[in-house]
Amino acid sequence: MTTRPRLERNKRQAVGLLAFVLFGVLSAVFLAAEFGTPAGFPGEGSITASIGYAMFNLAGGAFDAEGFLIVFLVIALVLDAALDAAVMLGSRETEEGGFLPLTDGGKDDERKGGDR
Repeated sequence: MTTRPRLERNKRQAVGLLAFVLFGVLSAVFLAAEFGTPAGFPGEGSITASIGYAMFNLAGGAFDAEGFLIVFLVIALVLDAALDAAVMLGSRETEEGGFLPLTDGGKDDERKGGDR
């Protein structure tokens, strides 16, 4: 005979309720916010080309892009660190001290047999 599920009251329920309330508050703030009209860069020119000129220290950019260059490099460093962390978390350490990926690439080997 099956019984109906019972509601378990514990700390996870309070955390879930808090997350739901926080989501509601942030949604209300976002939906009630007034955003100004978007404003582009004045005149003709490409900000991407200006960042490229600033990156290689060349004259010829339509805008002063050194502030954008710093942000561009910081974002590149953060993304590189995130990629390195993902690779490290996605690998396992061997007995010799090296690292192996967690997948075997679809190959069968003797470890999948019976003794682990």
